[in-house]
Amino acid sequence: MSVSQVKIRQTEDDAPQGAPAVVGKDLLELISSAMYVEPLTVFREYVQNAADSIDDARAAGVLGDADAGTVEIQLEPGARSIRIRDNGMGIPADQFEGRMRAIGASTKRGSMARGFRGVGRLGGLAYAQRLIFRSRSTPEEPVREMIWDCRRLRTGIKSQSVVGLGDFVTEITSVTNASGDFPPRFFEVELAGVVRQGDDRLLRAETVADYLAQVTPVPFAEEFSLGRDIEAFLAPHRSTPPLTITVNDGAPLRRPYRDDTPAGLRSDIRLRELSTFEIPGMDGGLAALGWVAHHDYDGAIPSAARIKGLRARVGDLQIGGSSLLEEIFPEARFSSWTVGEVHVLDPKILPNGRRDNFEQNGHYANLLNHLSPVARDIARRCRSSSADRQRTRAFETQAAAVDEQLDVLEQGALGDQALVELSATLEKAVARVERTALAADMHHPASETMRERSVRQRERLVAICGTEQPPSPLDRLPDERRAIYQEMIDLIYQCSVNRIAAKSLVDRILEKLD
Repeated sequence: MSVSQVKIRQTEDDAPQGAPAVVGKDLLELISSAMYVEPLTVFREYVQNAADSIDDARAAGVLGDADAGTVEIQLEPGARSIRIRDNGMGIPADQFEGRMRAIGASTKRGSMARGFRGVGRLGGLAYAQRLIFRSRSTPEEPVREMIWDCRRLRTGIKSQSVVGLGDFVTEITSVTNASGDFPPRFFEVELAGVVRQGDDRLLRAETVADYLAQVTPVPFAEEFSLGRDIEAFLAPHRSTPPLTITVNDGAPLRRPYRDDTPAGLRSDIRLRELSTFEIPGMDGGLAALGWVAHHDYDGAIPSAARIKGLRARVGDLQIGGSSLLEEIFPEARFSSWTVGEVHVLDPKILPNGRRDNFEQNGHYANLLNHLSPVARDIARRCRSSSADRQRTRAFETQAAAVDEQLDVLEQGALGDQALVELSATLEKAVARVERTALAADMHHPASETMRERSVRQRERLVAICGTEQPPSPLDRLPDERRAIYQEMIDLIYQCSVNRIAAKSLVDRILEKLD
């Protein structure tokens, strides 16, 4: 046995047995700073907890089926504070302190609750000077309040002292009974002394409302006709109704989908056709169900429209962003042409800790595999729409050229040979316009207009060529001068690359002859 082997053996033998694991304060830095990259996700985490609490209240019978589950959000830029309050189950006074100090010890794991890792409520630690929780579960209880001192937290994390996580949490938190006017049953989180972040979006009511309307379980708007069919499709698999969420006492939030959505410089996006689908699970039952709202697929939907992407939801809360599922598309760009949602039902398809993606396992792979045909159908529609637009552009170019040539023919200033040649050219051009119009998709909005225009051009050509040629404006000139002008006009049309400009020039020449 070598000397090095002896030393290793001695080190192993001398190691203390059964040494306790040390969980240090630095874990809080990961939870408070590294866990959530986008500040607005803090609102999603608190609404998620509110939704679970409201579900518990319904299950316990303290919130009736006809009672709305409410989440009230108050933003006070002047005071730099955020308050989020729900009318869910609340927390009993004797459990409040233990549950509010617990980290990663959620009682929800294994249930149908949306949150189950026990860290989401601490997401606000990175964005405030104090994080305050208040709650009670019955009118008879006092309102309990816990304050997390975020400044002491950040200072303590930077210090060199070695402190266990439990002791550190005790040092930076305090518990008391709150005074004031509070509901008989509620839970509330307050971010006091909100830290300014870039554009200060955490305190911008419009920004917060736009974000929550996209990611939280709020109803569809009345202005979205397909919403009623979607609700009917989802209802058998939804245990609780959507939430009533307000920001600064404004109107309850609604999902951003509308029949007609402004798209900036483009024409409005009109959602006019609904497709629904179900995805089987690996162990039987449904893994997910979803819907797609079809439109004209004129191109990528701008982010400002707030509806682009096939979005994934669990418990009716969005996971990740609008591009999460772009990998299922034959071309990733078609993801941004899509409008729809996938509602995951399989409890084995789990969001990751940051809820910006899913844990990678066989059940999630099964979901992606079954979503591929949905994505291929959307890609087919996108390509078909692109082909229709190309056909429409070709038609417009061809039809405009025919109109120019018909104008020249009607002018009557061409010589006999040029007239014969132009008539033959027009016959071919009108036939080409007719073929392009007939090839247009019957469902394309411009198809009927294209066909009507081609018919009018054919009728105009027949009307011109089917009647006796009207007298030429040059007929009144002496033969010698008429021949000179006729040759000049024919040359203008032959040599000009712009037939409209050529006709305009000839019109001016003829006016001079009057």
